[in-house]
This record gives sequence, C-alpha cells and structure tokens, in this order.
Amino acid sequence: MPERLVLDSFALMALFRNEPSAPHVEALLEKASKGECELFMSVVNLGEVAYTLEIRQGLQAAKEAVAAIDQAPIEVVDVDRTLTLAAARLKATTGVGYADCFAAALAQHLDATVLTGDLDFQRLEPAVTVEWLAAG
Repeated sequence: MPERLVLDSFALMALFRNEPSAPHVEALLEKASKGECELFMSVVNLGEVAYTLEIRQGLQAAKEAVAAIDQAPIEVVDVDRTLTLAAARLKATTGVGYADCFAAALAQHLDATVLTGDLDFQRLEPAVTVEWLAAG
C-alpha cells in the first residue's frame, strides 16, 4: 500500500506562499499523481486554507487556491459524526486548535501520517505520526 499522508493547512500554505517547504510539498503532489503515495485533507482544513488566504491575500487568491486543490491529487474528505467526535476528543485532551484536531483525527482514521510544520502538532504526536516540514 502506498504511503498515506494527511495534509494540514500548513503544508498547502507553504506551497501557495512559496515557503521553504514548497518543493517538498510539490514533490509529494508529483508522487501522488503517479500513485506512489496518497494525499488526503479534511474539508475543515480546506476551509482553513481558504479563509487564511482570503484574509492575507484576498478573495481571488483563496478561490484560486481552492481551484488548485480541487485539481490536485488530494482527496478532500468530508467530516462526519465519527470524525467530528474524534477531533473533539483530541481538542479536549490536548488543547490544540480544533482545525488541527481534524487533520489529526483524519490521520488516525486512515492510519496515515500528518504532513505539517505547525509546532502545535508536537502535542498531538503521541496520538499521530507527524512528518515535519520546515517552518516558513
């Protein structure tokens, strides 16, 4: 089975803002397009990318980013009751941001690794495996 990665918003923000981790994320997108790995993202984290870009760069940048994600080899996963309650449990036990807890809960559900550079995930690391990206 190919490697499974859950993208936190950090990973895609690094790509869209051309931060130091962008080439690594681009390489993973290329691998995913060849079937060499699987990339996932919760719809909650997609929303986090959209609102962050809209605040920082405007509505058009947010729309372009969402369109790019829709075309990328990333499966955007809708949240259901099970995933929501798993994220809520992580939030209650770690105090990490709720959106981050959705990425972690999805990784647990898929037996996948979270791809991020967000240091808050250090508090989630006992519950999920993290592949660390360089901070911007």
